[in-house]
Amino acid sequence: MSDYLSKYGYKPDIEAMDRSLSMIASNLDNIVSEQVLKDCFSMMDLTSLRTNDTPDSIKKLVEKVNSFNRLFPSYPLPASICVYPNFASVVRDSRATPELHVTVVSACFPSSQSFLEVKLAECALAVEQGADEVDVVLPLSKFLAGDYAAVEDELKQIRNCVDKAASLQGRNVHLKVILETGLLVSPENIAAASFIAMESGADFIKTSTGKVEVNATPAAAWIMCECIAKFYEKTGKKIGFKPAGGISSAMDAVSYYSIVATLLGKEWLDRKLFRFGVSRVANSIMSAIEKETVNYF
Repeated sequence: MSDYLSKYGYKPDIEAMDRSLSMIASNLDNIVSEQVLKDCFSMMDLTSLRTNDTPDSIKKLVEKVNSFNRLFPSYPLPASICVYPNFASVVRDSRATPELHVTVVSACFPSSQSFLEVKLAECALAVEQGADEVDVVLPLSKFLAGDYAAVEDELKQIRNCVDKAASLQGRNVHLKVILETGLLVSPENIAAASFIAMESGADFIKTSTGKVEVNATPAAAWIMCECIAKFYEKTGKKIGFKPAGGISSAMDAVSYYSIVATLLGKEWLDRKLFRFGVSRVANSIMSAIEKETVNYF
């Protein structure tokens, strides 16, 4: 693990992080504005990952997005709709514009506990069915056992599989790697997992599945964004960041927006490099902008 941190000259400074996060938290009221909230809205991956999802329920969600600009013309569209891989074609065929991306969770989400062959097949099928973005979970069973080479090999095979399936359609598909930071626990584990995922071809690194007890936290986000900055400094490659799980209020979103702005700068405040995984926060952001309760989604 230390090899990855030393390679990029990174050592978590918890005291400095805590001071910075406290300053951000105390300054949120000065940061929040209608424009910042609309920027956050444009970076959302609207998410439906329920056991009782059906083609009809997913289609209804897509239709809400299709009708959104007619009812709220001053708002941007969300970045994507995120669903299980078997619903990729439903989103693709129902969306009014390809600007609304099809995001899927794949590779045996949320546990990543299966055979690699199964994970690869699921990713390939998702891309064939229209996925523009594929979110997969870091193989924690291998990472926590200390087999970092196996983690890297698996993620590289998934990267190659996604690229091969996309190339057959003449497309590019983004890969997001979910670290499940609540189970990694230590700053050093989160940093090592971040560097492994980025070295293995991730376009984004993502905090959490939303399916465990501890999901996105400002501390995990801070460490991941510091690692993205170090990776960019060494390689020149800009990797995106996606907090997900437990983000329920407009001010939660503004907090993560502020962390990204502080550590990565304005270039990252764009849907191409910054996303939120959300199932609840859309209405909260709209309510904050409209200054009344909105329950559209």
